Amino acid sequence: MIAIPLAALATGFLFVYLFLPTIPARWADYVAIAILAGLDALVGALRTWLERRFDQAIFISGFFANMVIAALLAYFGDKLGVDLYLAVVVALGIRIFNNLGRTRALFVTARIEAARARAATSSQ
Repeated sequence: MIAIPLAALATGFLFVYLFLPTIPARWADYVAIAILAGLDALVGALRTWLERRFDQAIFISGFFANMVIAALLAYFGDKLGVDLYLAVVVALGIRIFNNLGRTRALFVTARIEAARARAATSSQ
């Protein structure tokens, strides 16, 4: 199930690498926020997969909803003359680092448990 998000990420990187699309300067903030929101969804998907709680429907809906909401916040902030995109960047950054921290903890815990299991079987 986690293969779909990883395949989408690889496809996106391949597309950008091969075709080098140009983005108008006025869209740069929106595209950056959409990419950050997508990255947040991917890191969250990795964490839930490691926790054995991954749900593809939740991932796909969250992926697109996060990107649209983040871009809309930036757009409305731009129209109001308020830098709301900075709030979006901070919020998504915090979420990404929290998910990465939880993912790291899951990896470390799994390694420690595996080492304990190996030590218990080898001592018997």
